[in-house]
Amino acid sequence: MTKLQYAVVAAALMLFLVLRFACETKAPNIKNLEKSRALTVETTDLAGLAQSTKDSISKADQALIETLEAELARQSTDTARIRVDKKLSAAWFDLGKPLIAGHYAQEVAEKENSEQAWAITGTTFAIALQRIADQKMREFAAKRATKAFENAVSLNPNELAHKINLALVHTDVPPAENPMKGVLMLRELNEANPNNPSILLNLGRLAIRTNQFDRAVERLKQALEADPSLVEANCLLADAYTGLGKQAEAERYAQKCQ
Repeated sequence: MTKLQYAVVAAALMLFLVLRFACETKAPNIKNLEKSRALTVETTDLAGLAQSTKDSISKADQALIETLEAELARQSTDTARIRVDKKLSAAWFDLGKPLIAGHYAQEVAEKENSEQAWAITGTTFAIALQRIADQKMREFAAKRATKAFENAVSLNPNELAHKINLALVHTDVPPAENPMKGVLMLRELNEANPNNPSILLNLGRLAIRTNQFDRAVERLKQALEADPSLVEANCLLADAYTGLGKQAEAERYAQKCQ
């Protein structure tokens, strides 16, 4: 870690401590009011986003969404609402709007409270996170994805995929109070599961992101040893070797990537 990174982490930690102290001095009723307002803002933002997005899609797609919304409003049982929520989630996802799709997936998860439903919710918001440029919306998606994967982990602590996905959300949108949280989570998972190709692949990707190309090559080769069919590792190795200026090696792995 560079001196600059240490400074960033130290500054973030200090900010966290200051904010925590400030929050703890507030009366409980004020904290609850602020939490309620935050939830209201989130709901309002999503409703506004859904409405504005609906206005921008084709008339046929708009008619489909409005038909499903009307169908949802008619339902009186959770079982029936879950069925329509799934339809709405799928429809919005097919329209390339995973953030709105995630909202309906979360509606399903909150009613079912199943590992699978929370994993689907987390994955949907994580996909939204990859496609959104607006920082406010990215933070919104990250918050929802985090909650969903945490719930999936609590329901099945032995499923490694949920923990990996949770760590990746934190690497994509690092928490202000702990910018290294996602990286540290992946490292801890790697220590507990040293030959897991998915963990090694993502550690290699993060190493490329921070220009640690030698480290990336090491991680990605380990991933390929664990799973030779992992095509993405070849693609990332091509990027890592390009970063090292080793074009012959980069080209060799680029061929395997294709």
